[in-house]
Amino acid sequence: MDHLDKQLIDALRADGRASYAELARAVGLSSSAVHERVAKLESSGVITGYRAVVAAAAVGFGVTAMIAIEPGENGKDSDIARALETFPEIESCYGVAGNEAFVVTVRVPSVDDLHLMLGRLRAIDGVARTRTTVVLSTWFEGRQHRLTSPGEDAGGSPASGRGSAK
Repeated sequence: MDHLDKQLIDALRADGRASYAELARAVGLSSSAVHERVAKLESSGVITGYRAVVAAAAVGFGVTAMIAIEPGENGKDSDIARALETFPEIESCYGVAGNEAFVVTVRVPSVDDLHLMLGRLRAIDGVARTRTTVVLSTWFEGRQHRLTSPGEDAGGSPASGRGSAK
């Protein structure tokens, strides 16, 4: 993956609906060259998909929580992970270091729904305990760092300034 691929990824992260012509203008390539590069990034697994980002509260999921899950003595991570995959409320699942084996992000309509989901989660064979943190406000989420720095040219060097004094 070269600097142009990274620029394309940054452009697609900013606007996943950008046309090949728009992407071509952004990175200084032809539309056909951009199409080919994007196809290679997709087929190699670098780009794994495109999706709409939705305001959870606007579609009825007003409660977000992070839940740490600690397995019991005989709890197997792989079995617990498979069980967690069946929960539609779980948006993200991370295997972590520490006493807990997992941290999951959940979105549910209400605190009552969270309570019911926690009961189902605790009933998973091998789960010893959970620790729940309810989100009160969101400052930002889903932010991804850029692969290129603003102002870099296609070669990865700082773009030369225009009109600078000598």
